[in-house]
Order: sequence, then structure tokens, then C-alpha cells
Amino acid sequence: MIYHFLIEPFIDYGFMRRALVACLALSISTAPLGIFLLLRRMSLVGDALSHAILPGVAVGYLLAGMSLIAMGIGGFVAGVLVALISGLVSSRTNLKEDASFAGFYLGSLALGVTLISLRGSSVDLLHLLFGSILAVDSQATLFVGVIASVTLLILAGLYRGLVMETFDRSFLQVNNRFAPHLIHGVFLALLVLNLVAGFQILGTLMSVGLMMLPAVSARCWAKTLPGAMLIAVICGLLSAWFGLAWSFAAALPAGPAIVLTASVGFFISILFGSRSGLVRSLCRGWITTSKGIK
Repeated sequence: MIYHFLIEPFIDYGFMRRALVACLALSISTAPLGIFLLLRRMSLVGDALSHAILPGVAVGYLLAGMSLIAMGIGGFVAGVLVALISGLVSSRTNLKEDASFAGFYLGSLALGVTLISLRGSSVDLLHLLFGSILAVDSQATLFVGVIASVTLLILAGLYRGLVMETFDRSFLQVNNRFAPHLIHGVFLALLVLNLVAGFQILGTLMSVGLMMLPAVSARCWAKTLPGAMLIAVICGLLSAWFGLAWSFAAALPAGPAIVLTASVGFFISILFGSRSGLVRSLCRGWITTSKGIK
């Protein structure tokens, strides 16, 4: 039964194999980014940027149709612009960065939906918002693979600086005035780049799910940063595999099934995680109360 559920669909059907490979590549690159977003208290920024890329995707769609390159470039440019403008607004006004992102991403989402509606059908809109992972072709798989590889290489090169900028920004700024801004900018560019890759698979509304849910789950188990990254990657890989298998067996939409599987892992981690196990905390409180009554 396990073979028929978890293995056979990926052996018998090429579209399932391509979807799995694309999801695995995306999980490997987005999970570490999700961990850094958590550590920086920027969890909702990823969600905001995933919506902010939609106007650029829509412009690419209007100019070139369902062109992977055109929509990818448009989405990347739109995401970077929103990130830069939001940072500028938060630094020049009394608005916090999260409030600035919220204002711009809501406007971006509405603008993107409006632009797509001018020319596209409801099917095209659903494709861009929720993805069509089972329709991923070899070109899209290669596109995601290249982005994942570039992301891992840049993260490896900037790892020490990124960790220092996350935990002790002032120390890094004393030694190099421009380093924190440069590292932060590169990090946001990588974030947008991976969201652009994710929208090809899971759509603009679901792409952040595979980035944040495994990362949050990992934080419930790991005590070190490398351990959290490893667990987050494993959670992402398992979510993609089980989600695709589950969607195939039950005839469910694949993208939401993957994110829902990651959500199940998140709830399990909250309940039983070694660092934030709710069940263990409740049991400990019940035992303490019982001893106090006696």
C-alpha cells in the first residue's frame, strides 16, 4: 500500500516526477530563507512579497502571454521595487517596515488581479494565483533548479555575514558601514527570486507556504541554526512528496495539498516539538497541579 501511495505515481507518470523534482529543488532553497525570515521577525514580509510580484507577472503576461521568462523577469522587478520602496518609506517616515509592506502588497495584489483581468480569463487568473504544479514542463523545472542552485551558492558565500547581520547588526555596521545594507538587499533579492520560482509551481498565493511552514516547524525542534535549516529542508521535502502523493490519490489540487501537508507538520511540531511541545507543557502543568492538590 505504501508503494502504491508514495512511489508508484512518480514511476508511472512523467508529470508527477517533474512536479516532485521542481518541489524538491524549491524546498532546498526556500527553507533556509524561511529560517532567516523567522530570526529577523520578518515572517509576514515573505507573504507580502509573494503578493507584490503579481503586477510584474501580470505585465509579463500581457506582453508575452504565458512566457516563463517574461513573467519571471516582471515578477522579480516588481518584487524588488516593492521591497526597496517599502524600506525607503519605513526609513523616512514613522511607519514600521511591516506596515509599509502591508500597504504596498495589498495595492500590488489588487493591481495584478486587475491587469490580468484586462486580457486573461478566469483560468489564467487561477493559474497565476494558485499555480499549476502538475503542468510543470522541463523548462520550468530547469528554471526552478537554476534559481535553487544560485540561491544556495550565494547563501553559502554570505552565510557568516548574514548570520552576523541577523543577530548583531550594530557590530557589523561598526566594522563596515555599508555591509548590513548590502547583505539585507541581497537577502531580499534572493527572497523575491525564490518567490518568482515558487509562483511557477504553487502560484503567488501559495508559494510562501513552502518557505515558511517548514521553517516554523523546524524552530519547534532545533536548538541550533544549522540544525533548524536541515530540519526545515527535510520538512519541505516530505511535505512536497506526501502532498503530491495525497493529491494524486484523492484527486485534489496539488498546490494546496502540499501546503496543507506542511500545515499538518506545523501543527504536529507545535504539539510535540522538543522546544515548544504544547502537549508536554500541558502534561507538566497538570502534574504540577495534581501534586499541589495532594
